Amino acid sequence: MLIPVYAIHPDDLEQQIISAGFKPYRFRQLVKWLYVKAINNISQMTDLPADFKTYLKENYDFSLPSIKQSLTAKDGSTKFVLELRDGELIECVLMPEGNKNTLCISSQVGCSFGCAFCATGKLGHVRNLQVDEILSQVILAAQFLQEKKLTNLVFMGMGEPLDNLDNVVSSIRILQSDYGLQFSPRRMTISTCGVVPKIYELAELGIKIKLAVSLNSAIDYKRQQLMPVTKVYNLVELKQAIMFFRKQSPWRITLEYIMIPGFNMDEEDARALTKFAGDISCKLNLISYNRVDGLPWRSPTIKEATAFQERLRALPIAVTIRKSRGTDISAACGQLAAQSMNK
Repeated sequence: MLIPVYAIHPDDLEQQIISAGFKPYRFRQLVKWLYVKAINNISQMTDLPADFKTYLKENYDFSLPSIKQSLTAKDGSTKFVLELRDGELIECVLMPEGNKNTLCISSQVGCSFGCAFCATGKLGHVRNLQVDEILSQVILAAQFLQEKKLTNLVFMGMGEPLDNLDNVVSSIRILQSDYGLQFSPRRMTISTCGVVPKIYELAELGIKIKLAVSLNSAIDYKRQQLMPVTKVYNLVELKQAIMFFRKQSPWRITLEYIMIPGFNMDEEDARALTKFAGDISCKLNLISYNRVDGLPWRSPTIKEATAFQERLRALPIAVTIRKSRGTDISAACGQLAAQSMNK
């Protein structure tokens, strides 16, 4: 069986190529095609000799998921629906803004955590993505951008990244490798719903990456209604894990708070959020709830969002209202899988 080439750390790939009798510079030529030029077609790798190409074809799988659909929003965001080898579908979203091009990456087909506001959670957990399936999203985005540079990566797509920790960490190691895509850790973020043991595990691995936590309420009984994970790991436990991670990281934690009018935006909610976040080295992103068919909530008005931000003025941290991207193509936060997964 052929080994997916994008599942192999460049250090291991180099050793395999040398062990097969090829010079180290052949490895360097190959990874330049794979990661600098984002070329996965061996026939286009013009400086590789025939015997090396034969070796590669006989031992490695260079294929990428097929793009079943791509949709571009009014704001320039592009959502890709990708079909995997087994026919399962995932989505990733490329978001341009000025000189930045951010890719929102999926880590699972579906999700087992069932957050009430999230379309992906309605699917349930189908399976984890393999390392090459995670990397492939980055390669396809780089191919789409052509001469433009992919600058930021966020594990905020379909699935809970920490529920697929081994494969996500392996992909991060490749992405940050000197022979991989050489991504700066400060331009990579993992977002979690709050899987407390995995936050500790990630911190202890020593992987350099930013952490974002989807909070959405600082009141336990309310957060339980939105995020069933709270029934297993309450807010006290979550905060302890966040503080532990922060001690291991040079970067502030990002707290993400989806604003739902009539549910988590009144004075009580603001007081609880101020108490929870006030002593954490963090920044707070307020995100308007994005409409999902079949769910009872609506998005806040601009006036409602700014009023809630004003209620948090006592916080000694940056509190920003994050603009939703790609809402008109169901590519915004919480909307992935809302339409395209109906195969």
